[in-house]
Amino acid sequence: MRIACAQILSGTDPAANLELLADYTDRAAAEGAKLVVFPEATMCRFGVPLGAVAEPLDGPWADGVREIAAQHNITVVAGMFTPSGDGRVHNTLLATGPHADTHYHKIHLYDAFGFAESRTVAPGFDPVVIDVDGVGVGLSTCYDIRFPTLYAELADRGAQLIAVCASWGAGPDKVRQWELLACARALDSTSYIAAVGQADPGSAESSGAPTGVGRSLVASPWGEALVSAGASPQLLVHDIDLEAVTTARQTLAVLSNRADFVQVGKAESRG
Repeated sequence: MRIACAQILSGTDPAANLELLADYTDRAAAEGAKLVVFPEATMCRFGVPLGAVAEPLDGPWADGVREIAAQHNITVVAGMFTPSGDGRVHNTLLATGPHADTHYHKIHLYDAFGFAESRTVAPGFDPVVIDVDGVGVGLSTCYDIRFPTLYAELADRGAQLIAVCASWGAGPDKVRQWELLACARALDSTSYIAAVGQADPGSAESSGAPTGVGRSLVASPWGEALVSAGASPQLLVHDIDLEAVTTARQTLAVLSNRADFVQVGKAESRG
């Protein structure tokens, strides 16, 4: 399956960001991709009040994404913000296309490195896998990448490819961590990982919010970075070989070899 990773640089205007999404989706479809993955916060970058831009999943921004996906007969995954009902917002991935119209609310909130996402964002609780041309695609967002159990769960639910949509915070060693974690999660789940981040805004952005470092990549089920981007906006297009997932899961059987620690503990206590 041919996939595209749209490493964009979102601004604060959702309408302008929707035009950017339309442009990259058009380019991805023209290159034959069946799936195009955009970063977290595609709708609006971090660093501004999110409640003012959040819209429901049947609102105009989400409907605009649906129209773009339908026009190009391609599945689009893109980050947006939706009302949570408790005064905060959800950090949401919208997934829409020929065989899917669903969403994922970010489970693990970025209360780290001096940033407190949970002050303004409410967590989700449900892992999500969608179907793209018969391929299971798991959904995850940014800080989720530090929690390997989520990726094993997505693989258990049928994911062969897992998207990580991010607006990765800059800082010492953070690019190395991003690249290392993407490859590690590929190994944990014996799945392809499409890790798509916001491009690096450089010195133009100084709010202190996590606004992106670029370095999007596709990792194989063997934990190898197959293709990667630099810091600037870029469209990565790559063909994934699903037989590699089958081979990896037969050879490196980490999913089936996992121990049930509850049962192990009970057995030890009986002994």
